[in-house]
Amino acid sequence: MAHIEVNHATLHLPVYNFQARSLRNFALSIGSGGKLKHEARSYAVVEAISDLSLTVSDGDRVALIGRNGAGKSTLLRLLAGLYHPTSGSVTRDGKVSTLFDVSLGMDSDATGFENIYLGCYSRGLSKPQIDGLIDSICDFAELGEYIWLPMRIYSAGMSARLAFAIATALAPEILLIDEVFGAGDAGFVKKAQQRMQDLLSQSRVVVFASHSDELVRSICNKGLVLDRGEKQFFGPVEEALQAYHQLVNA
Repeated sequence: MAHIEVNHATLHLPVYNFQARSLRNFALSIGSGGKLKHEARSYAVVEAISDLSLTVSDGDRVALIGRNGAGKSTLLRLLAGLYHPTSGSVTRDGKVSTLFDVSLGMDSDATGFENIYLGCYSRGLSKPQIDGLIDSICDFAELGEYIWLPMRIYSAGMSARLAFAIATALAPEILLIDEVFGAGDAGFVKKAQQRMQDLLSQSRVVVFASHSDELVRSICNKGLVLDRGEKQFFGPVEEALQAYHQLVNA
């Protein structure tokens, strides 16, 4: 049974002073016989997530709701394991896949075919798994013979189609999505939307950030309202939307 457990997780992100980190200052310090002191490397700390606890159970579709800068993207990266909590813990039971950057791991100098392997390897798939997905990825991307050419000659739409086909080739147990993204030209949109619906229905747990009430209602059963990295509400999706609108209208 896939699930995510967040227990009193706090995440501090350092914001370094550019001047203190500059190569010029470092060179001057070494050249003058001095040493970099702790004070010279001082930095501010942003508490991006504050003492957050929640349980996302098998079957849950959770919308992350909040204003820009509320901490939604940061929380998704914390849930994915890309960030580690400064205190507290995040545990995951199930294979995790993210749709943050669909071009993850791809190389513009490699062919489309080679990029299928690069993109899938970066998502933790094995060669036998990728071998079994090659035909479906190629069919979905609709690149024809261009699949054998370097991706740098592709149009933006062609690149987006291939990246999307790779990113959505295999449904994970836990799917984390940062906002809604496009997938190439208009003729591809309907097909991509159906692919997303299939992916969402096959995943055991879904957590995604969205500003669309309509989309949240159509997909989610729960909502987490964030404000300045703090949990304001976590529960049924309609109540979450009400809590969010009360927050922004206060």
